[in-house]
Amino acid sequence: MNWHILGLTIVALAMGACGDSTVSDSAEADNPNIATAEALIDAFYSFDAEALRATLASAEDSIPAILYYQGWAEGGNYEVLNRMPCVVDDEENLSCSITVKDDLIGALDLAVNVTDTFHLTFSGNRVVHVETSSNDPDAYYEAQSWVEENRPQLIKEPCRGFFDGGPTPGECVKAMVRGYAEFAASGGLSE
Repeated sequence: MNWHILGLTIVALAMGACGDSTVSDSAEADNPNIATAEALIDAFYSFDAEALRATLASAEDSIPAILYYQGWAEGGNYEVLNRMPCVVDDEENLSCSITVKDDLIGALDLAVNVTDTFHLTFSGNRVVHVETSSNDPDAYYEAQSWVEENRPQLIKEPCRGFFDGGPTPGECVKAMVRGYAEFAASGGLSE
């Protein structure tokens, strides 16, 4: 018996089996919308509004909030720390989670990073709706409320159209960062 040929055959079969099981077990590998979702995330974090707008062409109702969020993220110096692959949630929905470091959490001097998740709805191969969620800590929302109640003049003008297509999201987030820093300095953080 030729042991060399037998050994090569076993290795080839093992490698083939490994490759096949990886692909067949993954719904993501068979879903062409994954590439579209990843392209949208690329466009968002490139901070190129026109590239993002192009990826949202079939999601017109989402454009004001998502473009505003992009300007907010750029102004808040969002730094991607961990970009997880987009995943299939169900037949029409995918989600893409990205952990970031940003100026808002930095102003609160918290030792956490936030994960933002983009929830994309597809019709066929077109993105028709996008919304986001985040695991911001309670202190983030406490600071936001404090700024709105105690420093409304700080955010009134720059935050017009807040997450609804307003013209100055970068200036808004910078004003919020100043307010968050004041909130933290005032001892308002609950630990």
